[in-house]
Amino acid sequence: MEKPGKILELDGISAESVEAHWGLYEAYCKKYNEVMGKLESADRGAANQIYSEYRGLREMLTFAIGGIKNHEVYFNNLSANGGEPSDQIAEQLTKDLGGVDDFITELKAAGMAARGWAFLAWDWQWMRLDLHIGDAQNTFPVWNASPIIALDVYEHAYIADYSTARPKYIEAFIRNLDWNAINETWAGIQATHEALRQ
Repeated sequence: MEKPGKILELDGISAESVEAHWGLYEAYCKKYNEVMGKLESADRGAANQIYSEYRGLREMLTFAIGGIKNHEVYFNNLSANGGEPSDQIAEQLTKDLGGVDDFITELKAAGMAARGWAFLAWDWQWMRLDLHIGDAQNTFPVWNASPIIALDVYEHAYIADYSTARPKYIEAFIRNLDWNAINETWAGIQATHEALRQ
């Protein structure tokens, strides 16, 4: 993923903080490639659930993949000029979470409750939007659900701007939600849903 310029001009989240955060995302990409290289020569015959090189590499691979994908959703959802929720996603948020304002209240609570991540995701099996938390890069997914919004609440996301004041950072994140990108993601989910019904 190329760094989008829109994330360097946020309201309440400094360009310096974003640059440092982006560096962590790039480190996950590098680590993924490193682990994949080591995995090629790992001894499959020695694999076991207590300790083995293969187990360790597979576990670290999921952590790196989570670090990549979670951050890609996170950065894609940020912009100082992000528009408003579309009628379509607002309608679904009303149906499933009580409305846009109620969703924001839930997102703030999820962000405070999580140790690492809070997600708004579409559940393909239950056909609804819901909020999920993840305590590490690899503790989401909820199976058969697609993340739409990813809120990173690890300290690295906000400590440079807000010290330990996580609520202020969450407020800034919400002010900078790129609803144009979110609306686009939601439209893609709707189109896929329609295609699957045919």
